[in-house]
Amino acid sequence: MLNMQKCVSTGLLALSILLPAGAQAQEQKTLPQNREQMQLSFAPLVKRTSGAVVNVYAERLVQRNNPFAGDPLFEQFFGQRMPNRSEKQSSLGSGVILSANGLVVTNNHVIQGANDIKIALADGREFPCEVILKDESMDLAVLRIKAKENFPVLAIANSDAVEVGDLVLAIGNPFGVGQTVTSGIVSGLARNQVTNGDFGFFIQTDASINPGNSGGALMNTNGELIGINTAIFSRGGGSNGVGFAIPGNLVKVFLRAAEEGKSSFERPYVGATFMPVTSEVAEALGLKTARGALVTAVVDGGPADKGGLKPGEVITAVNGIAVEHPDALGYRLTTAGLGRSAELTVAQASGERKLTIALNTAPESTPRDERLIEGRNPFAGLRVANLSPKLAVELQLTADKSGVVVTDIARNSPAARVGFREKDIIISLNGEPVTSSRMLEDVLKDADPGFWRLEIERDGQRIRQFFR
Repeated sequence: MLNMQKCVSTGLLALSILLPAGAQAQEQKTLPQNREQMQLSFAPLVKRTSGAVVNVYAERLVQRNNPFAGDPLFEQFFGQRMPNRSEKQSSLGSGVILSANGLVVTNNHVIQGANDIKIALADGREFPCEVILKDESMDLAVLRIKAKENFPVLAIANSDAVEVGDLVLAIGNPFGVGQTVTSGIVSGLARNQVTNGDFGFFIQTDASINPGNSGGALMNTNGELIGINTAIFSRGGGSNGVGFAIPGNLVKVFLRAAEEGKSSFERPYVGATFMPVTSEVAEALGLKTARGALVTAVVDGGPADKGGLKPGEVITAVNGIAVEHPDALGYRLTTAGLGRSAELTVAQASGERKLTIALNTAPESTPRDERLIEGRNPFAGLRVANLSPKLAVELQLTADKSGVVVTDIARNSPAARVGFREKDIIISLNGEPVTSSRMLEDVLKDADPGFWRLEIERDGQRIRQFFR
């Protein structure tokens, strides 16, 4: 998504535009004016910046279960000579060097589960590296190259200045063919519902992005990073001209957390839940367009509650920047920065108002007290904990959830066989409300009714189950 705010490097002529009296002059973007300008090349820009885009090689060990393991007939003849096998799997992606001491940003899915990660520079040299910060929901990871030298870097642009129609270059290593540069324009902004994660604020481009481009750079014509190429819409695995990149402003916040030595990436806790604004809601509130984040619930004592936010109101802007949907709200609050405050523009039936909320991390108001359930019961193998706003954020649950939640399930355990899932919230057992992980463990130790009645919440739905 190349931004043509400055066209000095391309040699394009600036247009002279008369601004209205009192209007602030802005840097103008231009179109090619003649045939010579149409023949201009991106080569000088690529030579200056491509050294900061690297290949990321990730290797992971995968256990392959022997299909005959546990079969008494085969064990009788072959004994223990048929163990499970370990295989190496390799994946290839791209990355961008963003600090001279060797910090590289890439997608989390490029290095997910990797046992060994290497970085290959554009000049062919390879270096081992280590993961210093990653976040699955944001699909970002920061790697540190294990070498003491100064590396070429890309500066991060203000991605909020990107506009639809801006020229962009995408650099990466598609299909492992080697470093490749493609060009295009910014096709759209604030795209959501692109990936399965909880992040939904992408820059869309028609610059060709293919497998192997993940984690690579999307640059403007000043040679600045405006996004990390992350996903494509494709039916056959190749580029159809619909690619998506994580905006540079979010990358900047994520990189700062890594530089500060954070072990996890934390986002501001609002203490409210939201949903998209429908045309019916917009009409009822007198909004001109169906945009914004509709407040559906507010947690007592949370930042939203203290700031005066009410259910039924619609947040239409953060710090004066329009909010298109709830994902955009989360993006704006995250890039505003922890430890600060944000001014929200709120629309309601009676009109518009502004309020301020503090941007802090979610509190662990209830100790999680994580416990592993054991014994002879259908729950054996569950790891459960007490929900708090902090744990709810970690598990990507809504802020208003409370109770006891399943955080992990042992493989081949009774709990796994009866169908428990991670993030299940245990509401009641044999008609009694489950209020804490300790209470659940104590009840299961003392009781053996032979018939268990369970009520859980899964993905917002209540499910009742019975076990013998």
